[in-house]
Amino acid sequence: MEILFLCVVIFLFLLAVFDLSVGVSNDAVNFLNSAIGSKAASFKRVLIVASIGVFIGAAMSNGMMEIARHGIFRPEHFSFYDLICIFMAVMVTDIILLDVFNSLGMPTSTTVSMVFELLGATFVVALIKMAGGIGLGFDDLLNTEKALSVILGIFLSVAIAFFFGTVVQFISRMVFSFNYRSNLKWKIGIFGGICATAIVYFLLIKGAKDLSFMTPELKAWIKNNTALIILSCFAVFTVLMQLLHVCKVNVLKAIVLMGTFSLAVAFAGNDLVNFIGVPLSGLASYQDFMANGGGDSKGFLMDSLNGPANTPIYFLIGAGVIMVVSLATSKKARNVTKTEIGLGSQQGGDEMFGSSRIARRLVRWTLSFLSWLRRVTPAKVRRWFNRRFNVDETIMDQGAAFDLIRGSVNLVLAGALIALGTSLKLPLSTTFVTFMVAMGTSLADRAWGRESAVFRITGVISVIGGWFLTAGAAFIGAGLIVAAMHYGGQWVMLLLAALTIFIIINSNRRFRKKTQEDNGDALFQTIISTQDKTQTWPLLMMYITEQQEKFMTYAEEKYRDITSAFITESAGILGKTESSLARQKTTLKNARRKETLCLRHLTREMAIEKSTWFYLSNNCCMGILYNLRRINEVCKEHVDNNFLPLPPKYTTEYEMIRTQISTLFNDTVKLMGSGDTDMISTLRRHCDEIKDTVSDTYHRVHDQLRDGDTSAMAVLYVYVNLLQETQEMVSSIRKYLRAFAKLRDSDFRTRPAKIMVPTA
Repeated sequence: MEILFLCVVIFLFLLAVFDLSVGVSNDAVNFLNSAIGSKAASFKRVLIVASIGVFIGAAMSNGMMEIARHGIFRPEHFSFYDLICIFMAVMVTDIILLDVFNSLGMPTSTTVSMVFELLGATFVVALIKMAGGIGLGFDDLLNTEKALSVILGIFLSVAIAFFFGTVVQFISRMVFSFNYRSNLKWKIGIFGGICATAIVYFLLIKGAKDLSFMTPELKAWIKNNTALIILSCFAVFTVLMQLLHVCKVNVLKAIVLMGTFSLAVAFAGNDLVNFIGVPLSGLASYQDFMANGGGDSKGFLMDSLNGPANTPIYFLIGAGVIMVVSLATSKKARNVTKTEIGLGSQQGGDEMFGSSRIARRLVRWTLSFLSWLRRVTPAKVRRWFNRRFNVDETIMDQGAAFDLIRGSVNLVLAGALIALGTSLKLPLSTTFVTFMVAMGTSLADRAWGRESAVFRITGVISVIGGWFLTAGAAFIGAGLIVAAMHYGGQWVMLLLAALTIFIIINSNRRFRKKTQEDNGDALFQTIISTQDKTQTWPLLMMYITEQQEKFMTYAEEKYRDITSAFITESAGILGKTESSLARQKTTLKNARRKETLCLRHLTREMAIEKSTWFYLSNNCCMGILYNLRRINEVCKEHVDNNFLPLPPKYTTEYEMIRTQISTLFNDTVKLMGSGDTDMISTLRRHCDEIKDTVSDTYHRVHDQLRDGDTSAMAVLYVYVNLLQETQEMVSSIRKYLRAFAKLRDSDFRTRPAKIMVPTA
């Protein structure tokens, strides 16, 4: 058994290496977003600054692991075997949860996940021990105060951070406006002094409080002289920032990079316990058991974990190196960062989230409130606010999601709130605070327009829901896993280890595939960011053709799958196709939304000329999808009910029609790839021929249905529906071909275009 326990401890450390990588990917959102989103520096320089902060914070952390050692459970009442099961369950659950959330691009809290995993696993083990009649209650086995304080901190941090983010950014924007460069003068010195002082305060109170060089005497001196330190820093930094501004140094970029560094130091210095606390506690337990346990793993109690543990420096340096390498190389870190930047972007773009009922209600109520507010506000006041909040004057670097004023407020305010919460003994999460501050500042900056608000509110709700979902999933998952290990013993441990490795490999494979798909959408980002409107239409036409070519290929494949499954009575294929068609509807809607955003970057004349045919082509694609869904629905119901199959004589005649339609789809795809519009008239005549063939077949089957055998009526009704929808689908292809020809027409004149009503 000792060898098994050694293997478990080694496995915990292997998982810790991956957990460090995954955790950095998740928490990169805390200290990268503002610098990246405001383009304060190149991505490489931002990473260098953040990496230095992460390494310093990790290397100088004192490694105190109280939460993992005795913060949730009372170790004096748990055996070595109990704790090994708890630690194993926590690490397995943590790896799975964090990797899933990162792959989805959803930031979550490593603090919440670890606390609730420990709580869930300990709760189940406590139930098992109490059922065994040990004479102890929950108060003797669990320490729920820490978990309750974390929950309280979550609720407070979400509301407070959003509120202050909105208010502070609103005031900052009133002071500087969106055309902030013309309003700096003497203001930048005071603003820079406030920001730099807040950052220093954050580093001293929050970021450095647990670093190894912070002796009790030094902590006491800082606490007793906090006011003097703040006033001195404010005076010095105000003068310094004003001098830098006079010397033509961009003070705002310096503030953003300082804030990035401070958050990175605090993250690594204080959150390191979330990643390596459990494995180190497992190692300490194993060492104590081997020295004093006498081989009785289920009887040896772990009183030793009540004492403090100073983590060896080589563990801290190793953790720092892993975190820095992960930060520099992790694509998932960029995926999580993209979520917050997308939700707070000042410009329109690809919205990552859909619409929800609660978001629509909130937007409607807000619009009603704003309408009332405009009515009661004096006209002069409204005009003054509109001048200060004129989004058209926004000054941003090329490719930035928001300006440097908002980036500075994001970092400084997040640091100040975390420092304040620390001084009030509230366990605020850096993830919660930084995310909600960013959402509040984006709201104050009018980044949530009427056409994007519903999507961004849905995104915020989804992210917040993900945080609370983390707590529930961590509690339940760790509890189930620890119960399985407690009763299943070593074989379940080995099985869970193998399962964890498989999940990690499979998750990374899926993420690489998704990343490849996202990289394939680089053309859309190019169209959105291009400043030359004369180049927008050729790029947009290329993008539209690429997306619709994929759809036509997909439609031909699914048409063959549906009809073949109907003929061969394959209910499984029809069920999978139903799900696939539902997903394809979302894909089409997302593509149309992106293409509509691109249309806004055209010149007005070009947009009027092309938009009619663009919408017709999209409607035709959606019509084809609806035809496929209606065909599949009827065929699936028929096959699921085990009704009679299609008679052979009808199968033979229909397969000829299906071959013609597959040929039509393939020819259309080839046409789209080559751009040879001369073939369109030929393909449209081919559509007419197919429609005539389908119509003749339909009428013949209809006559036979009216006079034929009643036993075959059910399948013939399905066949008639298939023919009707097929005919409609061919009509949609015919209309699409005309729309495609008009879109490809390069003979564009600058005269005012007449809006044409498309016909078949």
